[in-house]
Amino acid sequence: MAILAKLQVEDPSALLPEGGNDVHSANTTTSFGSFRLDRVRRLLTNDGKPVRIGSRALDLLIVLIDRAGEVVRRRELVDLAWRGVAVDDAGVRVHIASLRRALGDGRDGARYIINVSGVGYIFVASIKREAVEARSGSTASPAPRLTGRVPSPPRLLVGRDDVVNSLVELLLERRFVSIVGSGGIGKTTTAAAVADRSRAEFGDDNIAFVDLGAVSDPERVPEAIISAIGCRIGGADPVEEILNFVAGRRILIIFDSCEHLLDSTSGLAARLFQQAPAVHLLTTSREALRVDGETIHLLSPLACPIEECPTAAQALATPAVQLFLDRARFSGFDGELSDIEAPIVSGICRRTDGIALAIEMAASRVGTYGISGVANLIVNNVDLGLVGRRDAAPRHRTLESMLDWSFGLLNREEQRVLSALSVLVGLFTMDAACSITNNGDHDSANVSRTIASLIDRSLVWVHQEGDTVFYRLPDTTRAYAAAKLAETEHTESIAARHALYFSKLFKATALEHGTYADLGRHAPHIANLRKALEWTFSNEKSRPVGVQLAADTAPLFLGLWLLNECRHWSQLALTFKDDLGETPESEARLQEALAVSTMYTLGNTPEVRNALERGLVLSEAVGQAPQQLRLLSDLTLFFNRTGDFGAALAAVKRSGAIAERSGSPEDRINAEWMMAASSHMAGDQLATIAHYERGSRLEATTGRPKINLFGYDDRLRAQISLARCVWLRGSPDSACKLAIKTMDDAAEISLPSNYTMAITHSVPVLLWSGNTVESALYIERLLVHAERLSLKTHTSAGLALRGEWLLMTGDFSAGVETLRQALDRLRRERLHMLTPTASIALADGLSQCGNHDEARATIDGAVSSARELNQQFYLPSLLRTQGEIILRRPQPDFESAESSLRKSIELATMQASPGWELKAAVPLARLLIQTRRTHEALALIGPIYRAHSEKTGSADLVAAASILEAAPCDVHV
Repeated sequence: MAILAKLQVEDPSALLPEGGNDVHSANTTTSFGSFRLDRVRRLLTNDGKPVRIGSRALDLLIVLIDRAGEVVRRRELVDLAWRGVAVDDAGVRVHIASLRRALGDGRDGARYIINVSGVGYIFVASIKREAVEARSGSTASPAPRLTGRVPSPPRLLVGRDDVVNSLVELLLERRFVSIVGSGGIGKTTTAAAVADRSRAEFGDDNIAFVDLGAVSDPERVPEAIISAIGCRIGGADPVEEILNFVAGRRILIIFDSCEHLLDSTSGLAARLFQQAPAVHLLTTSREALRVDGETIHLLSPLACPIEECPTAAQALATPAVQLFLDRARFSGFDGELSDIEAPIVSGICRRTDGIALAIEMAASRVGTYGISGVANLIVNNVDLGLVGRRDAAPRHRTLESMLDWSFGLLNREEQRVLSALSVLVGLFTMDAACSITNNGDHDSANVSRTIASLIDRSLVWVHQEGDTVFYRLPDTTRAYAAAKLAETEHTESIAARHALYFSKLFKATALEHGTYADLGRHAPHIANLRKALEWTFSNEKSRPVGVQLAADTAPLFLGLWLLNECRHWSQLALTFKDDLGETPESEARLQEALAVSTMYTLGNTPEVRNALERGLVLSEAVGQAPQQLRLLSDLTLFFNRTGDFGAALAAVKRSGAIAERSGSPEDRINAEWMMAASSHMAGDQLATIAHYERGSRLEATTGRPKINLFGYDDRLRAQISLARCVWLRGSPDSACKLAIKTMDDAAEISLPSNYTMAITHSVPVLLWSGNTVESALYIERLLVHAERLSLKTHTSAGLALRGEWLLMTGDFSAGVETLRQALDRLRRERLHMLTPTASIALADGLSQCGNHDEARATIDGAVSSARELNQQFYLPSLLRTQGEIILRRPQPDFESAESSLRKSIELATMQASPGWELKAAVPLARLLIQTRRTHEALALIGPIYRAHSEKTGSADLVAAASILEAAPCDVHV
């Protein structure tokens, strides 16, 4: 009573039923407030309307009402409501919360259930009990209870909660719903959950479950239904007896696993739907019943993580991973999912196609093999012997038995086609399926009809990709079908038809002339291309097909940025290039693919140049202008990357001549943009602007050229060069804005290399201006992007930029260490386009750290190397840095420093680069002022400062303005 007083219950006796607190009979109803609980029908109503409440929540309500006014401890609730099932306190709280929501507890002051902290729960509303009266006032016995036991609802319903709620609503509205899906996808589990959530509508005694999986004879279907609904046969026609028995009764009958008894089940279901309007039907099948009144719900696989490398949090947000972890814990796994394991588990779930049964079976082995061990089992060969629960239906105890069941339901032609389809990997078209499975004895229309039948049976899945309809076999089904194919004598012939089909398809496609926009159309074929290439190169007779296929598909591998694969297949095909016959354009394509893929994966090796020059010779021999221009573009890129800017400019001039001869507007536009980029690195900034403007004028007239699958967007390369040129020409603020726009534009271009290239060469503009905030953001993006795409050279470039940024922010020690690492990588990769900048930064950092001798040696070596390679573009910066390093020494040689700085200004002037001039003029002016030559200093820096069209956006402009403002009035120039 002390507890009741604490809860402020005014009249505890009001909590007790009228007539005392006797043990209550099961055939009573209980009223409280506007609610009425019918124990016989297990139905809770509110003002006469059924309340949707879960079976477990209803059990809890009955226990609490039976003990109204008493504190029921949590353990007692578990023992009475869960009957032996292990449930923790959190589980009890969840169901109590669900019960309170159903009752509207707390709404408008109504209180029903109160929590006694740390103890349990108490039902506090006034209640009234009464015996259940016979219906209609008659003495008729109550309707017999349906005896077909519905499987227990799942302990944990993963990823189906919304589906189940939707199906309950659909069932009540339409009366006849079929859950259709492939084997093991969770149809029976979902149906059990629907039944559980429908108890408020039908009551426990009005739901019957008919397990047709245990029935093999179609004539026994009526008997199975009779047994499930508890009907006693009194006549010769069992179907009529069923209809008479259910007439007028509002009941739910579940037909589970109809696929092998479709004819008999569909007819009976149709009659029940038409002649028993109070009956509701829920069926599960791998194929729809296809009768009037049926509403079909296609049950989808459980969603898997879409990220390639998800974190643990991202993976656990998906139903497939949740189910895997739940079942893994039952197998003995007791850890938490880590970020390292998350991609592995996600891969397992994707490999099992999100099929619940397959996920459960895979997870059941985690306790024995661990997560990585299970992944290896599945990757090496989908383990069709994985075992399921002992209480599962025989057809669900192993994956193989499940698939045996499905395969056994097919006719011979369906079995033949399904086995042949196993040669196809991932997505495929109907055309591919018909071509490969048609052995000459069947026409395409028959094959199409057979495939449509397999789709109806959920053995082949439909997948929409843009405007194209693709198909695929679930991996488990494909592995099973492949094993069936291996038992026949047709394995080799079907593999040959597969390779030949894709060879013809891509020969006709002419990808070489395609653009990046075409990738979406061809990308779905990549898995089948891999398989075709593997088979043809392993079969000597088919090797010529493989060599040609490698040549025809090289642009696709490049366009999808599958660089290592592109290099592998191109190199292998060139080993057998004699099999190509007299097709120099195909060899040229392979040479180009090998060169480009090698350049990005292994660096600028001599093999890259050899392959490009060999391809160019072949292309010139057959007069292929588009191919020549592309190869020259690649060769220009190679020369620029290796720091041979003169050779790059010569290659571009060859491109210009070919473009003029071809008469193609696109060729001329690209040639102008290539000239703009190469002129910039050659140190001719005025030519850069002129070529960029000519290319832009042509583009305005004819439209922008499309990006091909082999290389960069030439317009983007020109725009990067323009941003750098604008800075050098004295407009730093505009240059920074253009550099940022260029990087952001590149992010919108699908070709992965564009973004890394744009950041690599645009961030220096920000660093030249002293913009450390935005440059940091883009440098980190570059490193992440390059790492994800395995672009080693761009990772090296990112490290060099990060080192330079660290120096600018004052972290000299970390900057020097980063730059040492970056410079070592750049040299190994022969990326000499960037070694001068990295050397400048390293020498500067060493000098700032007090390592004057090493700094001097580093910068002197870089100056010598630039002169040797005729890298005029970098010499102004190199000489300026050399002068600054000399000035930082404990005993500076002012004369040598001044000489270096004046040479820097002289070369910058020759390149029409006021930006470079000012960078050298600032330290030189300070030197002149320090040596009492203020007038000379101002005469030097004043005109250069005034030559800048913009006076903001650069640390150098701020420094120059400070020098000019600090000068005495009588010495201003």
